[in-house]
Amino acid sequence: MHREQQSTSNSTPLIHARGLQKTYVVGSQVVHALDGLDLDIARNEYVALMGPSGSGKSTLMNILGCLDSPTGGRYILNGKDVSAMEDDALAEIRNREIGFVFQTFNLLPRYTALDNVALPMVYAGIARSEREARAQEVLHQVGLGDRMDHRPNELSGGQRQRVAVARALVMRPSIILADEPTGNLDTTTSHEVMQLFSDIQKAGNTVILVTHEEDIAACAHRIVRLRDGRVDEGL
Repeated sequence: MHREQQSTSNSTPLIHARGLQKTYVVGSQVVHALDGLDLDIARNEYVALMGPSGSGKSTLMNILGCLDSPTGGRYILNGKDVSAMEDDALAEIRNREIGFVFQTFNLLPRYTALDNVALPMVYAGIARSEREARAQEVLHQVGLGDRMDHRPNELSGGQRQRVAVARALVMRPSIILADEPTGNLDTTTSHEVMQLFSDIQKAGNTVILVTHEEDIAACAHRIVRLRDGRVDEGL
């Protein structure tokens, strides 16, 4: 059964956010995308973030993923205060701690599945032999051991998303952050990909899913609903 809102875990959370604020100036208006948001996510949790348009979920995802910094408040990720880090330090944390899965897959069309999965390790300066071995390992893990030499246009939508999931796993991150990962998939394929995320969580990863679909969010163990830049405590 799902738990809504905050984690009840007593252990030190993997994600600890307090008073997160993010403001944008649009013309003469100040927009409060996040307005004092508090959130804890424990290690090995499987959490869905939901909310209507303008609720702040995309802004929160960008901050949790170290793609952006808050205007105010604190964000502690795996024991490190990343809320005030400069861009270079944020990039290092992002590459080491977070694996991203996007709705549009973001695969390079001229690269094979193996090369797409190995790409984050190229940026990290990992030796070629180790890159290939690790990329093969995670492709087997997501059920694509027989598709390593295929390019994206030779794969189905579900297979392309599995390649994207393998790429997210390859650096052994603390968190898998998935943004509408089934948005471009049919119902059957969506269920297969969601089963893959469940398997990843059972294997020890923390999974954070951003979605507007209730049936997809229902696959998570906890649903956190946002409204007006805060966690909605009224549900």
